[in-house]
Amino acid sequence: MPQSAYFLPALSALFWSGNFVFARYVSSDIPPIALAYWRWTLAMCLILPFAIKPIWQQRAIFKAHFWPLFLLSTVGVAGFNTCVYLGLQTTTATNGLLINSMIPILIILCSLLLGMKIQLKQGLGVLISLMGVIFLVCHGELSRLLNLTVNTGDLWVLLATLLWAIYSIGLKVKPAELSAVAFLGFSITVGSAVLSPLYWFNLTSEANWHFSLENGVAIGYTAIFASLVAYFCWNQGVKLIGASTAGQFIHLMPVFGSALAVLFIGEQLAWFQLIGALAIGSGILLSLKSKARS
Repeated sequence: MPQSAYFLPALSALFWSGNFVFARYVSSDIPPIALAYWRWTLAMCLILPFAIKPIWQQRAIFKAHFWPLFLLSTVGVAGFNTCVYLGLQTTTATNGLLINSMIPILIILCSLLLGMKIQLKQGLGVLISLMGVIFLVCHGELSRLLNLTVNTGDLWVLLATLLWAIYSIGLKVKPAELSAVAFLGFSITVGSAVLSPLYWFNLTSEANWHFSLENGVAIGYTAIFASLVAYFCWNQGVKLIGASTAGQFIHLMPVFGSALAVLFIGEQLAWFQLIGALAIGSGILLSLKSKARS
């Protein structure tokens, strides 16, 4: 297996970190269902010119596995991101980040329930990385955990993490002969179609919103980098290194988020961010070593 395979989920974590930044930035301008719908609809328009031909060529595979692939796309594309956007409306960044960091553990738990084997070092690596995330978001003061409260937004993000764990493990049902472009084009089309009635009939009673340059940039970023590029990298990464190992890279999101804040918002790098990043990196390295020896 090429070492470059491990960069794929890392790139996904980087682009998804940017997605959180943009989603928070426009949360008061674009309602969550609207953001999710236009994100995936724009992504669909961008990928279909390249995906229509391979989808048609592999139509027999899609027909034979339609419902598993449809449910997988609904969970991972429409479900996960919409729940995240709904959660970010009412939860704090600290709460959301802590809950999102449960994804690697949920992937391992789901894997164990399905009878998959997880190495001790891999599980230990996940725990070390999780501690690094907690240390980072608490600014080095673990007493801050006592002040965290649970609200509706937290529950939405928790549901999102469970959906992503299910999606990551469920990628095993994707036929190996199905091309990456065809599957991504199919998944994004399903995501847009599922969200379409929610948006156009306003089934969630969202407020009206108006297009602006800032909103357009946010939707464009989420459609291109957080959708097309990130999902392609994630799907391929899971295929090459497995869901449990790929899930470990989710812990890089707070590290990337801090770096993006320093670069684009002008925040200063703090000591607790460096320690947290070191713990996260150590956990990932331990997990990868256990994977390499398996």
